[in-house]
Amino acid sequence: MSCSSLGYDLRFLEAARIPIPHLLYLVILFSFYLYIQTFRSLSRSLYRASLLDLLLQSPLKGPLFYSLIQPRTEMEKAIQRQKMLLQHLRPLSSSASTDISASICLAGDSAAYHRNACFGDDVVIVAAFRTPLCKSKRGGFKDTHADDLLAPVLKALIDTTKLNPSEVGDIVVGTVLAPGSLRARECRMAAFYAGFPETVPIRTVNRQCSSGLQAVADVAAAIKAGFYDIGIGAGLESMTANSIAWEGSINPKVKNFQQAQDCLLPMGVTSENVAHRFGVTRQEQDQAAVLSHKKAAAATASGRFKDEIIPVATKIIDPKTQEEKNVVISVDDGIRPNTSLSDLAKLKPVFKKDGTTTAGNSSQISDGAGAVLLMRRSVAEQKGLPILGVFRSFAAVGVDPSVMGIGPAVAIPAAVKAAGLELNDVDLFEINEAFASQYVYCRKQLELDPEKVNVNGGAMAIGHPLGATGARCVGTLLHEMKRRGKDCRFGVISMCIGTGMGAAAVFERGDVVDSLTNARRIQANNQLSKDAL
Repeated sequence: MSCSSLGYDLRFLEAARIPIPHLLYLVILFSFYLYIQTFRSLSRSLYRASLLDLLLQSPLKGPLFYSLIQPRTEMEKAIQRQKMLLQHLRPLSSSASTDISASICLAGDSAAYHRNACFGDDVVIVAAFRTPLCKSKRGGFKDTHADDLLAPVLKALIDTTKLNPSEVGDIVVGTVLAPGSLRARECRMAAFYAGFPETVPIRTVNRQCSSGLQAVADVAAAIKAGFYDIGIGAGLESMTANSIAWEGSINPKVKNFQQAQDCLLPMGVTSENVAHRFGVTRQEQDQAAVLSHKKAAAATASGRFKDEIIPVATKIIDPKTQEEKNVVISVDDGIRPNTSLSDLAKLKPVFKKDGTTTAGNSSQISDGAGAVLLMRRSVAEQKGLPILGVFRSFAAVGVDPSVMGIGPAVAIPAAVKAAGLELNDVDLFEINEAFASQYVYCRKQLELDPEKVNVNGGAMAIGHPLGATGARCVGTLLHEMKRRGKDCRFGVISMCIGTGMGAAAVFERGDVVDSLTNARRIQANNQLSKDAL
């Protein structure tokens, strides 16, 4: 075989008389040489990268270190700078572990936190007001239209903050008992009474007893999502005008689903179920009711509700003479300062012959309204508005409908966890006292300090206008947190919900937060900063 027969011009090799087998051997050997050189070059690169990583983790750094990691490209220089930054962030420790960890920071608080870059996007509350709460059908608002309850608190938000009402992106009103279309019309009318232009929309929301809190949460979520920068969450209920009653027929399918049947249980029956299943005694319930009235009476006498209550000018009609009398309602009229255990012990159970739930240890049926003005922090600061509180988290959960009152015991931990906190970090709790049985159970189940819970009384004394309670609680909580100052940073609002649910929200006092302390609790072995990732 000749070289030319292989298709190559290798005649010079033929002249040198090199045998073909030897020639093929030389080609193979040369190819192998090129492969070895390529492999060695790659190995040196990989070895260099590995050595760099090892050196970065070493506490020994000197001229040798820097000579070995001299960068060849701008990209390598950038990578080196980032790795050196990480090295400086490592805490000095004799431990062999190289994980970056955060140490506990006691900067005026009991928990460790890290900064949140979205400080200006915080949703804050700049004002929160409510009407007095009055006994339905016989109290100060028995002759007051529902829209005349909502209008004063909406107007107060605008008058107090000097906000241009046209800047409000939406108004959401929690309401329960009135037919949806009717109440939606009343709310729209109330907005016009309060001076809002036609360009400001309004809607209602119904999650039963948490409707007012749900309205606040909905507005907070919309601001966070960027739908608008300013909104109002409110609540309204006239239990004089609209009673608790089932209207229409019941689907016979309900007989095949026990939990669906339990959705139809009267709330008082679910209270008896809680007391029986979890061992809440009649004495415990009556004691809780007495304490609620005493706290609410003390708060009223000392003027602690004045910052949140907007007096309402209305009329009262004498049922006998039909004479109208113009009045100004400025205090809650359901509080009984002289309530005693002996008085409550005389009351008979309402929902079960041998039960423990009475009219005295249940929430009052009431009329009232509340409203909360929320906005993005950057907008509030631009307008020079004082920040009453920061909306931190919200959670709604489901529970067994037959014991719906246990909802707060499930919702509170969920909301607190979502805020990056623990129960011990919370300084104040506002838990709606729908019934003493469920209130006592939730407080005991969560092992809450009684001195932190409902410090100004609750629904057994003040009242529970279903759709308005959540908004009322926001005002009560934030104004109390403001009064307590530096000793009170985080607060929680919660309530049970008919048909088996619970809702809770976490708030932070506004004047303790700045761009350095805007925080949430860190987890173990977390990075000091997300920038370090």
